[in-house]
Amino acid sequence: MNQRADQADHTTHQVPVLIVGGSLVGLATSLFLGRLGVRHMLVERHAGTSIHPRGRGNNVRTMELFRVAGVEPGVREAAATLADNHGILQAPTLVGDAGEWLFKEIDAGGGLARFSPSAWCLCSQNDLEPVLLEHAERLGGDLRYATELMSFDSEPSGVTAVVKSRDTGEHTTIRADYLVAADGPRSPVREQLGIAQSGPGDLFSNVSITFRSRRLADVVGDRRFIVCYLTNPDADGALLPVDNQENWVFHAPWHPENGETLEEFTDERCVEHIRRAVGVADLDLEVTGKAPWHAAQRVARSYRAGRVFLAGDSAHEMSPTGAFGSNTGIQDAHNLAWKLAAVLGGWAGEGLLDSYDAERRPVAEATSARAAARSVEHSHPGFAPPPGAGGGGGPQRGILNVALGYRYPQGAVAGTDPAAPVVPEGLDLSGEPGSRAPHLAVRHRGEQISTLDLYERSFVLLSDDDAASGWHEAATRLGEVMSVPLTSYRVGNGPDAELTPEGDTDWSAAHGTMSGGAVLVRPDGFVAWRSPGPVPDAESALRQVLTTLLAVG
Repeated sequence: MNQRADQADHTTHQVPVLIVGGSLVGLATSLFLGRLGVRHMLVERHAGTSIHPRGRGNNVRTMELFRVAGVEPGVREAAATLADNHGILQAPTLVGDAGEWLFKEIDAGGGLARFSPSAWCLCSQNDLEPVLLEHAERLGGDLRYATELMSFDSEPSGVTAVVKSRDTGEHTTIRADYLVAADGPRSPVREQLGIAQSGPGDLFSNVSITFRSRRLADVVGDRRFIVCYLTNPDADGALLPVDNQENWVFHAPWHPENGETLEEFTDERCVEHIRRAVGVADLDLEVTGKAPWHAAQRVARSYRAGRVFLAGDSAHEMSPTGAFGSNTGIQDAHNLAWKLAAVLGGWAGEGLLDSYDAERRPVAEATSARAAARSVEHSHPGFAPPPGAGGGGGPQRGILNVALGYRYPQGAVAGTDPAAPVVPEGLDLSGEPGSRAPHLAVRHRGEQISTLDLYERSFVLLSDDDAASGWHEAATRLGEVMSVPLTSYRVGNGPDAELTPEGDTDWSAAHGTMSGGAVLVRPDGFVAWRSPGPVPDAESALRQVLTTLLAVG
């Protein structure tokens, strides 16, 4: 890293990407950029990673990204304590058997294995962030905690930022090609850029109370829930296990709009509220912490302003029910990382970066609406939706559609219907351009993998192991001529095949093509384009698609 001393307490650094914010989304951005070899610096004003157990639900798409990035085993190890917690319970109290499981298993029957090599994982933010931090640093990320962004200026040629160490007071000037703002819902970066937000705004507020209780585990018994919504009208709230033994979290309704202050949430009030909610008047209970939080539904009207990009809560806020917010943010980071790598690597034009907003903003708008509907379905404590608002069809409607089946009708894709819904009615992962590429179990160099494991550092072309179509040769030549990372795999059972499907799977049918067709998959695992069958000039067709997608030429 280029560096020079301006004065005793001031240095200047040059770095391709500056990440502002070191929570889940900032750390995920660092991880994904590190995997792609992009040099970057991350600054976070807090002294370390999260200490509060929140944001625990990691959906199947996020776990696929962690799998490809090599961190899934570490995440599951960090999540081992809650590995057997699956359902969501709604009950008047925890005494007796009254209550209803909104669902008892996330993946009842194991049907998800048809669609993905991964599965949901319950890992709280305070356990997940250290795993991401360790891997990001191992990949060479320059991560600086207790470091605050003081100011920044964005110009056509780059971004100049001044940061300050909260430990030493030293100021550092950062000259970056791009800035990624993962600095939370009250994002100072977004505010300075003057980017407005759309959506209903504030939804409700809660106080998250961490506490210890040894006897509560006996009251809960063998009900291994992710969360239990306790519906006593005099003491409603949401109970979440931390270790299923003596550490717990309780979300209590808070109504600042009625003048209720945080100071009113004394330890005594919290203890009494939790006892009434649980239904045990003399429950042993020690409050260990309190943290207020606000649920809102807002989406930034633009995710990009010149050289600056918004990601995570700075770009969108949504109800926590279903943990859609953190997952959407991590997936923002993944979408943006490969595009920054492509432009910085010289194999894509600046126009590719415009597709980040075109793809991710509609996903946030659709997902935030679904999250609010889910809060209605679950009767989240403190949420009084407007009259007529409803969940639209039951407690589990469309969860996989939102988590895994969302699409990019517009952006760095070809052959899509721009008017198609971002979240389709049914889960269809059959190789449609703009959708997450299908998962197939295949043999590669004697090892069983998922096709999803192939998508990270390059574009990937899948075609038959029949040389007649010419796709493989065309991709090999174009990768060299265009200097684009492009890997070609022939799929089949013949001697030339690099990938052999397990069982009797027809790879082309699974990807929506016929014999002689091809599928082009982006580094983020989304289908960029497909040719249903052979074409007269494979190289010309592929060149035209890549030129358009990557905004080159």
